[in-house]
Amino acid sequence: MKGKHPNTSWTDEDLVRDCRAGDQSAWVALVDKYKKLVYSVPANYQLPPEEAADVFQGVWIDLYRDLGRLERVAGLRSWLVTAAARRSLLHKKKRQRLLNSGDLDPQFPDGAPAFDLLLENAEREQKLRNSVARLPDRCRKMMEMLFFEQPPRPYIEVARELGLAEGSIGFIRGRCLAKLRKLYEQPEE
Repeated sequence: MKGKHPNTSWTDEDLVRDCRAGDQSAWVALVDKYKKLVYSVPANYQLPPEEAADVFQGVWIDLYRDLGRLERVAGLRSWLVTAAARRSLLHKKKRQRLLNSGDLDPQFPDGAPAFDLLLENAEREQKLRNSVARLPDRCRKMMEMLFFEQPPRPYIEVARELGLAEGSIGFIRGRCLAKLRKLYEQPEE
């Protein structure tokens, strides 16, 4: 992979191997693949943007430092979520100590520990992002415009950008969602 541009088809094993070999494009691809996953953790802890950015940066520094010692590449997502959760909790505890507010261990309404639910949600979100990335170009672009942009684009703009008739957007969207559902339900590599 050395010298190639980042590619969504690279497996975690490919990325970690090439990162360990010093391939900068593999590192860029690895960060790009998991940046939303990592950033979602401090967002779930409701950290302000500057603290979330500190957590994000710290997680990637930790991974870079520990990449050679990472034993199970299959556990990379969990490692990233765990590292981000620990850093987020430290930031939250520090702020709470400063504010002297009391409860330091965030819980979700159902009483489940925040980390378990956080990990489950983060993994589901990452699986969805991976599935969207595997869609054919037109479907991927449509899904991003309709569901990932804020605010979502009106059908007329989507149709114009994709070179489609406005009346066909709903039908094509349905087909793309069916493809996405199939990809999402497939076991990941």
